[in-house]
Amino acid sequence: MKGRNRAAVLAGALAMTVAAGCGNGGGTPAQSGFTPAPQTGGPLTVWVDSTRMAAAQLYQKQHPDVKLDIVSYDGDANGSNYLQTKVGLFNRTGNGWPDVVFSSQNNEVSWARQAGFTAPLDKDLVPKSTLDQWAPGANDPCTVDGSVYCLRNDLSQTVLWYNATLLKQWGYQVPATWPEYEALGRKVATEHPGYLVGAAGDTFTPEIYLWASKCGANRITGAKAVTVTATEPNCARMAQLLDSLVKAGSMSTSSVFSSDFDKNSADKILLMPGPSWYGGALFQGTFKTPKGQIAVAPMPQWPGDPAPSVGNVGGGTWLLSAHSHNLKAATDFLVWVTTSDDYQGKLAPGYPAHQGAAKTWLANQAASGYYAGDIAGPLQAAAGQVWPGWGYGQFSQEAIWAATVTPGLTAGKSIASLLPAWQAAIVNYARSNGYQVTEQ
Repeated sequence: MKGRNRAAVLAGALAMTVAAGCGNGGGTPAQSGFTPAPQTGGPLTVWVDSTRMAAAQLYQKQHPDVKLDIVSYDGDANGSNYLQTKVGLFNRTGNGWPDVVFSSQNNEVSWARQAGFTAPLDKDLVPKSTLDQWAPGANDPCTVDGSVYCLRNDLSQTVLWYNATLLKQWGYQVPATWPEYEALGRKVATEHPGYLVGAAGDTFTPEIYLWASKCGANRITGAKAVTVTATEPNCARMAQLLDSLVKAGSMSTSSVFSSDFDKNSADKILLMPGPSWYGGALFQGTFKTPKGQIAVAPMPQWPGDPAPSVGNVGGGTWLLSAHSHNLKAATDFLVWVTTSDDYQGKLAPGYPAHQGAAKTWLANQAASGYYAGDIAGPLQAAAGQVWPGWGYGQFSQEAIWAATVTPGLTAGKSIASLLPAWQAAIVNYARSNGYQVTEQ
């Protein structure tokens, strides 16, 4: 759908809401419960990180009639909280809010909704037929009390990356279960010392392994409520598996982004559970693994588990400001930037959350000739298998892991022995952020 036609469709759906909210002093509450700011029009202010700058620039090129003020910021990378700090300032001064914002964090709605910053998109802004086009569960981080407050940019579902050339050369089979994965890891340690089947040294390690194991360390049960069960059997089984492979020597305790890993281990990867973006960011980019070697398989599963589950590492969100004076144009930009084949399907670095754009993206990956075999099947399946029991709280699980587990792992302690400390840290972080905590 071209920009002007899409804007016209959205305009019809938006008309009643805008009319209801355009009185003096900010308007009266609309039937939907959302009170728009006065719709005076004007240029759109769009905040993006450096990676998404290409998206805003392409939109401007394709929509020359829309005046964009494109602002580059850090995208809240590594949980900088820059956006939250600025919104707090804008709320105090009564002006300055951007119309649309990209965030690299999936948990922005945990505070943005309470701060009155983000508009409910399913309240006459984005049609349900459009919202239904996202991968199952993709917009869960955006959904509070049944309303959608942001749109997911990309997915970071985990899959099993592997070196197809080595696997075939050594006569190994891709493991389908976690016990098979562990057994192969121990075998590799014996038969091919120095080669790896994974890495447990990153701050997002729990999001790859513990999340996929359905570990209840991060069950967000309400806007300010969390249940923490970081020592339960589902957590312990994965911690013990990781410890087993670390001890054997086929599980690295270095970060895949470290210079040490790049220098000593990048060319010794047999298997690597990790997010969808590992293909481009790590294997093609940092590691420069030659084409035709890297392939994708489904994440291993625990025997007897009735529902396949995977983790998620990252992905971003787009938020529409409730303070926007040009909701029709802002909504048009929001829908375009998350669904457009021209950007999401052809230029975006990560796996699009929008299912239509994801098909185009996968076709382009296949056409590149880089990968060994089909990558579309495993990635598409994993997109709908992200376990919903790992929530999106305001506190950062990566920061907690880095502060509690990583130092112990570096000191030679087992992950299993550190689970109680991890649990205690999660509880403390959650309470410091105002969460009601239930421990089990």
